Amino acid sequence: MLFVLYPLFDVGAAIYDLRSSRTTGSPALLYVNIAVSLITAVGVGVACASGIPAVLRVWGAWAVVAGLVQLIVGVTRRKMGGQWPMIISGGISVLAGGSFIAGASADNPSLTNAAGYAIPGAIFFLIAAFRLGRSAKGN
Repeated sequence: MLFVLYPLFDVGAAIYDLRSSRTTGSPALLYVNIAVSLITAVGVGVACASGIPAVLRVWGAWAVVAGLVQLIVGVTRRKMGGQWPMIISGGISVLAGGSFIAGASADNPSLTNAAGYAIPGAIFFLIAAFRLGRSAKGN
């Protein structure tokens, strides 16, 4: 269930970010993140029927793509301040996603590491969105 809810939480955080950052330039990458996360929520739900390796592959691919988007958005908005949580979260997501994909091929794949990744990632993304909201209101 967490593996379906987390991408949906990511959608909510990205929507909050969009509303908070109307003056920060093109929101195209945030829309990409929303679309990828919605597709992932469905994909993980379908992958659950195929077993843990399928879930890890879908989850890992999403972590890589969403992480790259977060990393790019955070770096491009670095001058605004308050983007370090998004940059850190994006970098961690890219690395973690690769490890989830690799872990899908293990003899006994497990969802334990993927579940542990979700909580700090969500916190970093939400902190970045709140900080951006404060920065945007201050301008």
